[in-house]
Amino acid sequence: MTRDLKHPTQARIHLDRLRHNLSVLQSAVGDRPMWPAIKANAYGHGAELVARELVAGGYKRLCVAHVNEAVALLDAGVEAEFIVLSAILPPQAEVAVAYALEPSICTTEVAQALSQAATAAGRDVAVHIKVDTGMGRIGVGVDAAADFLAFCRGLAGVRVLGLMSHFASADEADKASAERQLRLFRDVADLARTHGIDYVHMANSAGVLDLPTSHFDVVRPGIAVYGLAPSDEIASSLAASLQPVLEWVTRISFLKEVPAGVGLSYGHAYTTTRDSLIATIPVGYGDGLARSLSGQFDVLVSGQRCPQVGRITMDQSLIDVTALRGQAALGDPVTLIGRQGGESIGAGELADRLGTISYEIVTAIAPRVPRIAVDGAREIAP
Repeated sequence: MTRDLKHPTQARIHLDRLRHNLSVLQSAVGDRPMWPAIKANAYGHGAELVARELVAGGYKRLCVAHVNEAVALLDAGVEAEFIVLSAILPPQAEVAVAYALEPSICTTEVAQALSQAATAAGRDVAVHIKVDTGMGRIGVGVDAAADFLAFCRGLAGVRVLGLMSHFASADEADKASAERQLRLFRDVADLARTHGIDYVHMANSAGVLDLPTSHFDVVRPGIAVYGLAPSDEIASSLAASLQPVLEWVTRISFLKEVPAGVGLSYGHAYTTTRDSLIATIPVGYGDGLARSLSGQFDVLVSGQRCPQVGRITMDQSLIDVTALRGQAALGDPVTLIGRQGGESIGAGELADRLGTISYEIVTAIAPRVPRIAVDGAREIAP
C-alpha cells in the first residue's frame, strides 16, 4: 500500500517566478545591492525555502522582523547575514551578538546592552540606526539622530554599519508625504556620511518601483519580491511585469448532491436554492483561509469559477460545483490563489473581499500548509 502523507492543501512556491521578480527589481536599481525582506515566513512563502533560493542567487544579506526569525534560519544552515528590522529588547542583545545579527536600534538602552554583550564576547556587533521620518512606529527622532549616532559610535564593540528609515505611504499615488520623509532622511544621511556610515537605506518595494530618489546605497524590497504590487496606485510599469510566486491549491475531498432548501455548514448561514452539487475541500481558517471570507469568494475548478458557500470551518469548506455536474470528481484540483486555464484568482481579489491588502492574505497562510518548491514545471523534493 502506498502511503501518501501529503496534505492536499499546499502553497506552491514558484522559484522561477521569484528569480524573475528579483531581476525586475534589480533592473530598477541598477547595480545597487538589494536586501530582500523575508520576515513573517517570507510573507507566507516559506522563509527557509525562499532564503536558500536568495542566497543561491547571490543575495547574502536578508531582512527579518525579529531575532527568532534570523536564529531559526541560521540554525537551519542558511548562510546569510540578517538585519533585524523591528526593535529588539536589551535581554536579546546577547543572542544578537552571538549570532552576528545586525539589529536596527533607536534606544540608548539597547545600544548599551549590545555594547556590553559584544565586549563580553570579544567581538563587534554591526547595527543600523533607525530614524523615524514619519512612519511613527520606532526610530530616533530626526532632531535627535546626530546625538544618537555620536552616542553609538562611542560605545565599545558597536559598529554603526547603516542608517535607515521606512516609508509610511510610498505606495500611494500622491507622493507628497513620501517626499517629505525623503527630505528629512536625506539631511540626516548627509550628516551620517561624514562619520563613515557604510549604508544609507530606505526604499521598500514601493520605493524601488516608484521613487528612484529613495534608492540611496541599497534597497529593501519586500512584497514585490513575491510578485505582488505594494498597491494598485503604483505607477511604475515594472509592477505589471511582476509574477505572483505563490499558488494556493487543494483538492476535492467529498462530493454530494443536495436538494434545494438544505442548510449547509455551521449555523446554516447558507441554504441551497436549487438542487446542487456541493464539494468539500480540506482547507479552512486553521489553514489561514479567513472565516470572514465565508460566502464571499470563488475558487477555480476545471478552469471555471465556483462559489464558496456556507461558513468556512477550521479544517474544511464547501464549494458549489453544480456547473460542473458530470465533470467534477473526487480529487480534482482546486485553486484558491493562482491560475487554471484562462481564469486566475489573485491574493488581491481575496484582499478586496475582506477590505484588506494582499500582504495579509499570503502571510496568514498557516504553517501547517506545506510550502512546495516548484521550478518551471518541475516540483523540487524537499
